[in-house]
Amino acid sequence: MSIGPQPSSRGGHPPSLADRAYEAIRDRLILLDIRPGEPLSDDALAQELGTGRTPVREALKQLESDRLVVAYPRRGTFATTVDITDLAFISEIRTELEPLAATRAARSATAATREQLAELAKDVANLETDIRDQRELIRRDVLVHREIYRASGNPYLEDILVRQDNLATRIWCLFIDRLPDLGSHVGEHSKLLEAIAEGAADKAAQLALEHVTNFDAAIRAVV
Repeated sequence: MSIGPQPSSRGGHPPSLADRAYEAIRDRLILLDIRPGEPLSDDALAQELGTGRTPVREALKQLESDRLVVAYPRRGTFATTVDITDLAFISEIRTELEPLAATRAARSATAATREQLAELAKDVANLETDIRDQRELIRRDVLVHREIYRASGNPYLEDILVRQDNLATRIWCLFIDRLPDLGSHVGEHSKLLEAIAEGAADKAAQLALEHVTNFDAAIRAVV
């Protein structure tokens, strides 16, 4: 199960094999199914994904630009480590750009998108009581962020924020066993989604900022 929307098609074409390989490997890296520092084998991944080595190699190149894997000459490709000192840098970017994405979404989302976000708000409103599976909560968190970024209507902003959220999610997963209030954190998105759906740009920006700030504080509290 993917933790976010399907890969965007390029020029209206369906996702390529490399796109699908990228998504599958990305999700394993984000959820730490592939542990930090673990080697990645082209052959093994190609066999697991039912594809050739070329799409896997293309996917790994993209994942390296996302800072999710690192390749060393004559040694191979490895999942990057999760360094808690990176949290400050990631949060610095997100505190500036998450409110911008929320603002743009509130101002420019189509009627269909607003309806979709309003429905998503209802879905996440009671996650704290409806879902106990921590991994499923993480998937919902990522999904909400992806939908907000997409609703912003700025593909360059979306690209930056998806990459930063991927890295933030890895940190989140590293400390998942120490974060008992994960459902409440994900449930915070309900009011944010409602604000965007209603076109309340200032409120959406403030809620987005609070969400990122709360995430940073929650991690620092358990480190």
